[in-house]
Amino acid sequence: MVHEFAYPVTLTPNEGDGGFVVTFRDLPEAITQGDDAASALDEAADALEEAIAGRIRRGDPIPAPSAAGAGGLQVPIPAPSAAGAGGLQVPVPALTAAKAALYLALRETGISKSELAVRLGCDEKEVRRLLDPRHASKLPRIERALSVLGKSLAVRLVDETA
Repeated sequence: MVHEFAYPVTLTPNEGDGGFVVTFRDLPEAITQGDDAASALDEAADALEEAIAGRIRRGDPIPAPSAAGAGGLQVPIPAPSAAGAGGLQVPVPALTAAKAALYLALRETGISKSELAVRLGCDEKEVRRLLDPRHASKLPRIERALSVLGKSLAVRLVDETA
């Protein structure tokens, strides 16, 4: 199974205070705002990372991103030209996406953290740190854990000008 970690956003003009309100249809807990489209999308990246991190910490499911609307594109952060564009997507930061991938792989395989630790030849505390969104884990260690679970991590380069 392939997991993507870029989620569609909706920018709604905030008539009362000005600026934009940002929501994610797949992650209703991720709501933020900004004075303009660029700052709203900056805030959206933070809100998205916090929503994913919260789901990992609580053991909640992480939904697959729904399809972007018409004209969907990967939005660079910041994206000053994004106002009014349809089908915007905001990516989860790379390290958080890698931790989310490991979290989903554990859920899919039904393997416990302690069993993964045995397979990696390490202490369970290290596995907990690999899953901790606030711990600056090394990417090769996450890749090794994914490999032990029969998974691999792929990175995609996106042209921000497209």
